Amino acid sequence: MRAYTAGDADVPLLEETIGENFERVVGQFPLHDALIEAAAVPGADARRWSYTKLNDDVDRLARALLAVGITKGERIGIWSPNCAEWTILQYATAKIGAVLVNVNPSYRSHELEFVVKQNGMRMLVTAPSDQNSDYVGMARQALTGCPDLRELVFLPDFELEGLDAGVPLGEQELTYAELLKRADAVGHSVLLARMAGLDPHDPINLQYTSGTTGFPKGATLTHHNILNNGYSIGELLNYTEHDRVVIPVPFYHCFGMVIGNLNALSHGAATIIPGRGFTPAAALEAVQDFGGTSLYGVPTMFIAELALPDFASYDLSTLRTGVMAGSLCPIEVMNRVISEMNMKDVAICYGMTETSPVSTMTRDGDTLQQRTETVGRTMPRLESKIVDALGEVVERGEIGELCTRGYAVMQGYWNQPDKTAEAIDADGWMHTGDLARMDDDGYVVIEGRMKDMVIRGGENIYPREIEEFLYTHPSIQDVQVIGVPDARYGEELMACIILKPGAAPLDAAAVAEFCRGKLTHYKVPRYVDVRDSFPMTVSGKVRKVEMREEAVARLGL
Repeated sequence: MRAYTAGDADVPLLEETIGENFERVVGQFPLHDALIEAAAVPGADARRWSYTKLNDDVDRLARALLAVGITKGERIGIWSPNCAEWTILQYATAKIGAVLVNVNPSYRSHELEFVVKQNGMRMLVTAPSDQNSDYVGMARQALTGCPDLRELVFLPDFELEGLDAGVPLGEQELTYAELLKRADAVGHSVLLARMAGLDPHDPINLQYTSGTTGFPKGATLTHHNILNNGYSIGELLNYTEHDRVVIPVPFYHCFGMVIGNLNALSHGAATIIPGRGFTPAAALEAVQDFGGTSLYGVPTMFIAELALPDFASYDLSTLRTGVMAGSLCPIEVMNRVISEMNMKDVAICYGMTETSPVSTMTRDGDTLQQRTETVGRTMPRLESKIVDALGEVVERGEIGELCTRGYAVMQGYWNQPDKTAEAIDADGWMHTGDLARMDDDGYVVIEGRMKDMVIRGGENIYPREIEEFLYTHPSIQDVQVIGVPDARYGEELMACIILKPGAAPLDAAAVAEFCRGKLTHYKVPRYVDVRDSFPMTVSGKVRKVEMREEAVARLGL
């Protein structure tokens, strides 16, 4: 039997924009909880929105954006950890047809400016600066260096300790509150007219994924892509208006904004934000305090929650389901998630940003083995196949490259038709670059990666991007970045370096210092191996597999 499956073709697709879908759900469940943001300090009140209140706030922001002249298709960046305003902006941009650009909150100046310039971003909405990131300062640097960027909008800090919201210094800068005041100049009829001119197949979201070229590529996603994917995931999780979904995963990633927000809010469920970033205690407190029925995370998050000294004191009795993604879950961890966290219906999702993101998923009733050794079966209205080097479909049980086709495949990489053609073939198949096999029941098993991608704590890291940056170090002649096993994160980075003649020695601390402020923390190599040469193939390619084996033996991993 060939390694090809098609998901349920009888499931209808939503033929509406994100804004239309949201307003329809608001009409069904006007007074239900839509969004809850847990209090940032003990004893304070959570911030809450009913569906009606959330829609009102979305419309106000949408009218404000129209008032400053945002046109259909213009790019608006959001550079912030999770917060309620992130969700409000997500839906406001969808209603006016602006393309929301998700900017990784851990980006530094070099990465931010590349993304802003690559898509011609017009407006950047930025978080208050905190102890980890000077968001305001780096945003101003981008404003100076990026000619298309015209407005900076500073999100409020609510006078919380450790946060410092930007104070406007010129006409191109304004606070979030000042932006909202602009809404008074635009009537609701203008917003309705803009919404009426949108099409479900319009691009609405740009999510950047690192590429083997060393530079991020902007996956261009439509209303149709991400609304249908989010809704389909919710259907397989059996979501209803009674569910309350705790989302500690980042909104800038598809996991948060699609599997989280679009999924829950298209079903009338409540979305719950435990905090700006992940802490295991905050995630469990959100479940306990707000009656969470579903909890999201990569396996390392669940491992951290289960490891809390006071784990047994949390009341998790309301949980029934959730989503794990990013990497396979060890069977002992899955056993504890099901038995000790009450998540008997927890699902494994697999995909990539370019497929909106989920293309395969486990189902309610799947065995423990299927939920720990496979990534499930093909999603409805999608197709999966596994091919050999010639593009021919292999037999089930054989290993090849996993490919996906259907409504979830992105439009392409923003302004990069050559890279798009490399990823999506003439027949519409997205080539994932992952090595996989399919069993007799159609379940997909991921065996490895065709490329050298490293997955650290659920974050996909492409070594070439880091290598390109390290090449700018004055002492480095050549560098290869590899992944080595790590008990906590799954993999960690090692930079294998050949120094220039006469250069001073380099160690991990020195490399980390060079990267500080320029690369996201998880892209900074933990290990450094200074060597005289690299093992090479006959054709002159570096043998990274051999280098990884050497590193594992030397480090005792």
